[in-house]
Amino acid sequence: MPRALPSHVEEQGALDTCAVAELLEVLWSSNQETAVGPVPPSQLRALTVIEQRAGINLRDLGEALGSAPPAVSRLCDRLEAAGLLQRSRGRINRREVELTLSRRGSAVLAETRALRAHKAAEVLRRMSSQDRHALAQGLAAFRDAATTHIRLGAFPDRDEPLPDTG
Repeated sequence: MPRALPSHVEEQGALDTCAVAELLEVLWSSNQETAVGPVPPSQLRALTVIEQRAGINLRDLGEALGSAPPAVSRLCDRLEAAGLLQRSRGRINRREVELTLSRRGSAVLAETRALRAHKAAEVLRRMSSQDRHALAQGLAAFRDAATTHIRLGAFPDRDEPLPDTG
């Protein structure tokens, strides 16, 4: 089991993570053009969650995004109008709406990721091989922890309480 870090190290790590996220937003903002035009960050977040949890319903999408139902419904209206999202009746509960990416939605995510990866690679080339390796290890651990924290990996069992993540 890993040793607990002193709180000042955790605080500095959180501040550094925020600073890097802000720099990535600046780095990627010049690349927001895709085949369908600029895709706002809120729509990209929704597409990412829907990709990870194909068949997700509106309520669960709202929980994952931290958004109220009316806002999620309007967001899905925009995604569907842009041809990025498909809605269908729930297979288990016919009163629910299941959300999946359209082919175009999948293509937009792939294109966005490719453009972002290209920009990131430009920055990574400025780092030493040792620093790139250390970063890759740290980012993999962060990705795993973040995925668990926001529950992208699987649908939680509705009959069981969600785990306390912090």
